[in-house]
Amino acid sequence: MFCASYQQYRMKGLLVLPVVLILLLGSPAAANLSKGSEAVESRNDATSLKEWGVLAEQGDADAQFNMGVVYLQGLGVTQDYQAAFNWFKKSTEQKHAIAQFTLGVMYLQGLGVTQDYKAAFNWFKKAAEQGGSEAQAVLSSMYEDGIGILQDYTRAHMWWNIAASLGNEAAVGNRDKVEKMMTPSQIEKAQELTRECVAKNYKNC
Repeated sequence: MFCASYQQYRMKGLLVLPVVLILLLGSPAAANLSKGSEAVESRNDATSLKEWGVLAEQGDADAQFNMGVVYLQGLGVTQDYQAAFNWFKKSTEQKHAIAQFTLGVMYLQGLGVTQDYKAAFNWFKKAAEQGGSEAQAVLSSMYEDGIGILQDYTRAHMWWNIAASLGNEAAVGNRDKVEKMMTPSQIEKAQELTRECVAKNYKNC
């Protein structure tokens, strides 16, 4: 199940990063980041690098994330997974949720870093704790299949359930599938954990 679920969320997450560029509208840097996003969409990569490079060096987390995308996809530069990883890592230092998710993907695939399922799990968990339903879904798959963590259907059900409650349609079917492998007491426990996790705003679940 992990492979199928992961491929689905990889397509929704990593492969669309160039156009899903997170812009915090309340940030003073939003106007320049918007110019950079428009530049990527129009393939004016030199403009993207100029707009984002200055902001990234100034410590703007969104610009650092976007620079990671530039190197990840090779937009106007030679594709460089290590450079991409470094920029995403800088962005995560400011708790950028999608950068956290992306580092999870990179550790999972071994892009720019040695493949490490445990590290991947930890980065997905950080993003999941910020309410990212896609990260929650990948985390569910990892619990379900014992990738980077001991197999735990109860935790898998819990995270599938949370992701489903946040509107992740695929999570509903996956939750129902794992439920068929669980005992009634495990399902009851998973539902209890779900309520507790939501009450804690997804932290330390």
